[in-house]
Amino acid sequence: METIGIRKLKENLSRYMNMVKSGEKIVVTDRKKEIAVIIPFEKADKEEEIVRLIQRGMANWSGGKPLGIKPRITSRGKSVSSAVVEDRR
Repeated sequence: METIGIRKLKENLSRYMNMVKSGEKIVVTDRKKEIAVIIPFEKADKEEEIVRLIQRGMANWSGGKPLGIKPRITSRGKSVSSAVVEDRR
């Protein structure tokens, strides 16, 4: 894991993003205080794993919302967005 300052990150952003793509984590500092960690995005791997499970027949998904979810609560009268717009006038 590499630690770098904001200015150094801005000056060499492409280089550091390539490091993150290859799996390395980067700690970003501001005046020697740690403020952020840049890590590789792993969503694609999880989606691929789900697709593999479906292909093997170990999971299935027919689309749509899962069963057992309660329906939305419907309100009477104006919508919230209409009330907000009206209040701003």
